[in-house]
Amino acid sequence: MADHVLIPAGEVEVEIAVSNSRFIASLSPAFSVEEARDFIRVIKARFPDASHHVPVFLIGHGASTIAHSSDDGEPSGTAGRPALAVLQGSGLGDVVVVVTRYFGGTKLGTGGLVRAYGDAVREVLKATPLDKKVPTLDILLNLPYRLFEQVQLLAEKQHAIFLEKDFGAEVSLLLRFREEDWLAFLPALDALSNGSLSPEIVAQNPATIMPI
Repeated sequence: MADHVLIPAGEVEVEIAVSNSRFIASLSPAFSVEEARDFIRVIKARFPDASHHVPVFLIGHGASTIAHSSDDGEPSGTAGRPALAVLQGSGLGDVVVVVTRYFGGTKLGTGGLVRAYGDAVREVLKATPLDKKVPTLDILLNLPYRLFEQVQLLAEKQHAIFLEKDFGAEVSLLLRFREEDWLAFLPALDALSNGSLSPEIVAQNPATIMPI
């Protein structure tokens, strides 16, 4: 896996009109083929009277990606493949899109369909907020009160997420760091405490979802 990979932060829906036909692109994160198919079923149920529901999805990233597309009754190669090509060019993974078409009475022709389905995916991608998957470490750190404020500032400087703070006989912190931020935090912590603190790695996750 790369240092980070992009995924959608949530569901998005965008509609475009082409020669009186409506193209509604619905996008969602999906972390398995089953989740993607569930979303496709939801969209078909939401628009039961539509002419076509063209689904495309990418599950995973890089060499392990599962890709799928269907023309759903449109002429072969005019819907699913161009929609999937746009999705593959976005750099996203773990994503499903359904382009729902309501036929407006005017035939678009092969080229028109290719452009319309591709444009529908482009427009929903423009509107999609992004998260990323990054390798992270959860760190347990016990420290005296006299060092708390300095350590807190140091952790914030390295973009740590404070999962827990416990104020007992001493301060106990559970922190989440991106791997690269942890590597920068550790020597700074050592210098601050003159080597007196011993943080413990309690969990590692190669693909934590984090906001960009």
